[in-house]
Amino acid sequence: MRWIRLDGLAQALDESEDVLKEQAARALGISVADVCSVTVIKKALDARRNKPPHFVYAVKIGLAEPVTVLPEAMPAGIRMQPFTDEPAMDLSPVSSSERLPVAVVGSGPAGLFAAYVLAIRGLPVLLLERGRPMEERTKDVRTFWEKGVLDPQSNVLFGEGGAGTFSDGKLTSRTKNPYAGWVKKVLVEMGAPRAIMTDAKPHIGTDRLREVLIHLRRKLLDLGCEIRFGAQVTDVIIRQGAAAALVVNNHEEIQADRIILAVGQNADDTYGMLNKRGVKLEPKPFAMGLRVEHPQSLINSIQYGRWSNHPRLPAAEYFVTADVSDPNRSVYTFCMCPGGQVIGCSASPGLVVTNGMSNGKRDGDFANSAVVVNVRTDDFMSAETPLSGLDFRRHWERKAYLAGGSNYCAPAQRLTDFVAQKTSGTIGRTSFLPGVKPARLADILPSFAADALCSGIKIFDKNMPGFISQEAHLIGLETRTSSPVRICRKADGQSENVQGLYPCGEGAGYAGGIISSALDGIKAAHGIIASVSGRR
Repeated sequence: MRWIRLDGLAQALDESEDVLKEQAARALGISVADVCSVTVIKKALDARRNKPPHFVYAVKIGLAEPVTVLPEAMPAGIRMQPFTDEPAMDLSPVSSSERLPVAVVGSGPAGLFAAYVLAIRGLPVLLLERGRPMEERTKDVRTFWEKGVLDPQSNVLFGEGGAGTFSDGKLTSRTKNPYAGWVKKVLVEMGAPRAIMTDAKPHIGTDRLREVLIHLRRKLLDLGCEIRFGAQVTDVIIRQGAAAALVVNNHEEIQADRIILAVGQNADDTYGMLNKRGVKLEPKPFAMGLRVEHPQSLINSIQYGRWSNHPRLPAAEYFVTADVSDPNRSVYTFCMCPGGQVIGCSASPGLVVTNGMSNGKRDGDFANSAVVVNVRTDDFMSAETPLSGLDFRRHWERKAYLAGGSNYCAPAQRLTDFVAQKTSGTIGRTSFLPGVKPARLADILPSFAADALCSGIKIFDKNMPGFISQEAHLIGLETRTSSPVRICRKADGQSENVQGLYPCGEGAGYAGGIISSALDGIKAAHGIIASVSGRR
């Protein structure tokens, strides 16, 4: 049998995947009998406005031998190529005389997948997480949303699974890393829906993701990984330019000469400790802005038009960008959550930070997205410290806290009023927890960001007529799209000036999102495996 990949098979909303075999044979100009098997590789929704929405498939096809296919005779839009499998992940045991476990700091995607690769290959692993396990963390987060009582060590940003736990669980990534499919395969084994293997825009949903993380924790324990919660790394001991030990909770010293630092981008105190210890850091650009929230039915209508009520159509998504000349900035949407809600994700007292999340079914009443503006290093950089970006975002998050009433409610404004530069006297229904308070949002943003957002949103409305709506609200503040700090590292994954320290993930400034962070954690694990086995 010969295997090929066929891209571009289109199906109307009312067609069934059962006819893909016939469609493939017709596109190839051969008999159905010559098509031995058809397996869906990828499924995407083409919902360009004012055209009937339809699904587009990429499939793996097994062809009987001998059969001749003439690529030049195929219909326009259909592409054929030989099928090639993704490279397999090396899971063979590692031969090593190491006695100290590899210390993995942080249990977000980078830390978890680093620990998983190391443990499955037989290396001893100690996973340290400052927050709490999922069962306790979920209760702490619920208390914050319902009562405004913040636990600085267990919240939306700190705890098992990292900040991505309370999100949409998106698995989209622009990386061409061949191990991305393996990461999804592991997630499916831990309970994620099988559809993430084929959906062009896969997501798990925060409800399913929490279950996946519990199963992954149990798997790590079965593999011999030691996991400690409530274990904040408060210091790194460096001797002669190499990592020698960690200090946990300010008093317990743990010997460790290979440390994977996967702390996420929200541990400002950890960045401060690393800077104090002389670990090389540098500022990096990031983005900040607001969350915009519309009724999901409105977004469906804008995106799908007269087909918006079709039962096979999912909650509609969008991604829009705008280049604003004055001020010279890029404005774009980020982390769009269909059928979701806007949430408070503060981790430090006196700051308000927002994010969006969705459950797996994405069946909530609202759609939300970050609307952000690029922030350049010269907007905040200080010659005194590479951490000035952290100070910059804290300054505006504190303003949001005060504008929201100093009780973790968020300042909010009707979208129409923000664009018209008017103060909103009242606020309609929003999904935000713990709650919102009317405010003038331009006052809690740098002037360049407020001006760029106002201009950019007007451009959005031209591309998505109806985006500026009386039913839409802006909620502030969105500042954690990526880290404003990078932990500098060499090509082998180690810190530029501390041997044995492997920074990775969002907190190191080399990833953004679940998949890219997991892949960066795997890269760090491979670096350690190479070092302990004596390979380059």
